[in-house]
Order: sequence, then structure tokens, then C-alpha cells
Amino acid sequence: MPKQDRAIRTRRMILLAAAKVFEERGYEAATISEILKTAGVTKGALYFHFQSKEDVAQGVLHGQDLQLAVPERSCKTQEVVDTVALQAYRMQIDPMVRAGARLSLDQQATDLDRSGPFLRWSEVIGELLEQGRERGELLSHVVPAQTAGFLVAAFAGVQSMSQVVSNYRDLDQRISVMLRHVLPSVVLPSVLTAVDLSAGRGAAVFAEAGGTPPEEEQEQEHAAPGRAPVAATG
Repeated sequence: MPKQDRAIRTRRMILLAAAKVFEERGYEAATISEILKTAGVTKGALYFHFQSKEDVAQGVLHGQDLQLAVPERSCKTQEVVDTVALQAYRMQIDPMVRAGARLSLDQQATDLDRSGPFLRWSEVIGELLEQGRERGELLSHVVPAQTAGFLVAAFAGVQSMSQVVSNYRDLDQRISVMLRHVLPSVVLPSVLTAVDLSAGRGAAVFAEAGGTPPEEEQEQEHAAPGRAPVAATG
């Protein structure tokens, strides 16, 4: 395996292990030793990629960032919906996204800057809404940056409830309901009638964008105990 590919694989292995530990133990209680044991890597390998536990946690938080390019639409409102629906679908199928979301809401992680995902998602949604405003899709009173912040906050609340109630199995449906309640106060009715708000939208966008679901077998391999530790070179 080429050295660069091995380093990428090792970094991913560490992040998957950290995501599992953070989700089970919380940020404050989690230790580097637990992450090393779960990942099956040496301390040198971990510190080759990350400087500290906080640095590892930031890597997990970045797992929520948009990994696929949402196809551009002639209707920017549809792009907003597709971006939100795609994130909900990723949370259902990708443990890294789920762990990052739960870490973002970890109220005990007082020493960890958890603002990044909220700010990045607010910026992404805000830019799309601004483009929609320029195209005449939004109601006159709408301030894109404020609406974006509200949508991100609403998503966080909905995904948290879905996690507790159904372990994210109903997240796509709950997000569809959220959008159906919020968007009529944001988007012109004539525009909204042509927008697809269905619960299956996220899965469709994921497939259209060329997404590949994470391989569960590979995740199990990364977390399997008893493997020979990976060296510091990655």
C-alpha cells in the first residue's frame, strides 16, 4: 500500500475509533489510551496525525462537513432543501457524522470549541439563501443569515430528538416535517410548490452526487481488538 494511502487509512481509523469513544464516554471522560486501544494503533501513529485529544475531537467534528457537492439547481430553495436533506441522510448512514453531531451538543465539553460545525453550516445555508433572495425566491422580510442560523439550530434540535427516540431512523421524516413548517414563512408560495420536500430526498441526492455508503465491515476491522499496532509512519 502506498505510504500516502496508508497514512489516510490510519487517520481515518483513528477518527472512527475516537468517534466511538467520544459517543460512548463523552469528550471529558474519553482518554487517548481508550482511543489508541479502540483504533489498534501506537501512540506514535496517533501523534503523527494529531497533536492532542482536542485535535482528534476537532477531526471528528469536521466529519459533519459537506463531503459531497450537492448538484446545482435552477431553484436555490431546492438546493437548500437538498443540502439539509443530504446531511440528515448522512447522519443516518455514517457513524462519523453522528458522532460529530453528538460531540457538537456535548454540554460537558466546556474546554472544546464546538462552534465550528454550527458556523460552517450557517455559512453554507446562508449563501444559498442569499442566492435565492437574488433570484426572487424569498419573501421580502427574510434576512438570509438569520434564517440560516435558525435552520441550523432547528436541525440540531430535530436530530437530537430523533437520536433519542429512534436512533436516527426517523430523521429523514422529521427533517421533512421541519422544512414543511419553516419554509412557507421564508419562500414564495409559487416557488415552494415546485420544491421536493419528501422524506426520501436525502437518499436521492446522495445517490445523484455519487455518494458511497461507509463500509460496515471496514469499520469493524478498524475497531477490532487484538490487531498489531500500526506504526507511527501511518
